[in-house]
Amino acid sequence: MFDLLIKNTHIVDGSGNAAYIGSVAVKDGKIRLLPADTAEEAARVIDGTGLYTTPGFIDAHSHGDIALGREFSSISKISQGITTQVTGMCGFSLFPVTEQYWELWRENCGLFLSQNDFPKEMPTFTSAENFFSYAEKQSFPENIRVLLGLGAVHCAIMGDENREPTAQELDRMRGYMREAMEAGAGGLSTGLVYVPCIYEQPPAIREMAKIVAEYNGVYSTHMRDESTKSEEAINEAIDVARETGVRVIISHHKLQGKSCWGWSERTLEQIEKANAEGLDISCDQYPYTACMSLITDCCPPWYYYNGLAGIVEYLKDPVKREKIRQEINDPSTPYENFYLNAGGWEGVFITSSEHLREAEGKSIAQFAKEQGMDPFDAYCEIMIANNAIGSAIYHTMCDEDLERIVQYKRTAIGTDGLLKSRYDKAHPRAFGAFPRAINEFVKKRKILTLEEMIRKMTSFTADRYRLENKGLLKDGYDADIVVFDYDKLEDKASYVEPTLLCEGFTCVIVNGKIVYENQELTGEMPGKLLRHK
Repeated sequence: MFDLLIKNTHIVDGSGNAAYIGSVAVKDGKIRLLPADTAEEAARVIDGTGLYTTPGFIDAHSHGDIALGREFSSISKISQGITTQVTGMCGFSLFPVTEQYWELWRENCGLFLSQNDFPKEMPTFTSAENFFSYAEKQSFPENIRVLLGLGAVHCAIMGDENREPTAQELDRMRGYMREAMEAGAGGLSTGLVYVPCIYEQPPAIREMAKIVAEYNGVYSTHMRDESTKSEEAINEAIDVARETGVRVIISHHKLQGKSCWGWSERTLEQIEKANAEGLDISCDQYPYTACMSLITDCCPPWYYYNGLAGIVEYLKDPVKREKIRQEINDPSTPYENFYLNAGGWEGVFITSSEHLREAEGKSIAQFAKEQGMDPFDAYCEIMIANNAIGSAIYHTMCDEDLERIVQYKRTAIGTDGLLKSRYDKAHPRAFGAFPRAINEFVKKRKILTLEEMIRKMTSFTADRYRLENKGLLKDGYDADIVVFDYDKLEDKASYVEPTLLCEGFTCVIVNGKIVYENQELTGEMPGKLLRHK
């Protein structure tokens, strides 16, 4: 007898092949495919007539490791069909830390979790193994694969100093990288627009990537620029692959700012040429035309050389504040200017302002009008009140690029979800990215088939990150399964109400256990830390 049986369902197996009618059985956490109308018995039988059954979705770009084990983080994933998340992205991982700088790194990670909510064990995360041992003791419903963040490594050794490592420090960086790969990290991530990872230069990145390549890991990069210098940034990532042999994933590929809309045709051509050369380059994407990031991203990065407290002091100084105002408004200032890319303060929507709550849920232009302030001064007040810790949604992208990137054969789907609580004023991607991708690109725009989209959400991502026995409905594979009503599948999360649960999911199964049913977590905790082998 099987533990679970889903009978007479539309099977989309994750390979990209056409759907067919059959049955999916589960025994001891593994999949067994059976014909429709099978006579086999099971402890629990689900009538799949009219429903679709697919592999569990795999979030190709997640920050869920920061809030590992928190129910609000898990439900944001599970409720949209995600059974496995790949985390530690954009240079941010909770390890390694050092006694000297761990509190600084916690502050730098403030985009992802409130300061009082970080694990009390964080000072002990001095290595990947220490963090993984902690993670394996936690209970959570979803699976997790973790990358080492280069920002964490830089901070552990050099704090927020703006410089390249000395020879001795580079040896320490290599040591952290090798220890992480030995412990089972999936690879390396960079966030080359975030302090202190922004200070890392290609020579050091290549040294780390060489070690990742030895272990057949992946290098995932939030590039140095996603705007007018995107092509140069992609070339930097490709050069790392060319010189080290590492597999590269361009994180949340996008083109920000009206001046570079339409350039995805050129950037995807760059990636294709690199693959034709024999390299292994791909990308991931979330299905929205607005991004979410730090409120600090409006300011030039050279004001962060003294950390977040440093920029606050600059903004308090009338002379320096005026200089920053002029630089922000000057398109020739050499940095990726999120304020200009969003079309001004009307396009900058505050999602997190813990110490000035009246700014949350509003554009800076709207908040400034309510306060009778100049918009730039309103921005400065938000920064000062929060010690520069906070987040914002930036409306920077266009549909043309969104469609072209999602149709590219080497694009995976991710959430890039950032969430501090169950009802956080977050980006809707945290709760809606996967069903939205199906609704927008399969149902409404009809630019991809359901089979093609499910492949991007499952087997393709599993292949990118070497997730063994994941991503396919196949005999012997792990029983990570999603059952949904295609006609009723709908993402409800919006920019106004970003944490609404999507509709249409019958159940979500992880390692053979039903973890989500009737729009609720069931309390089962079969999730595992997936160590790279």
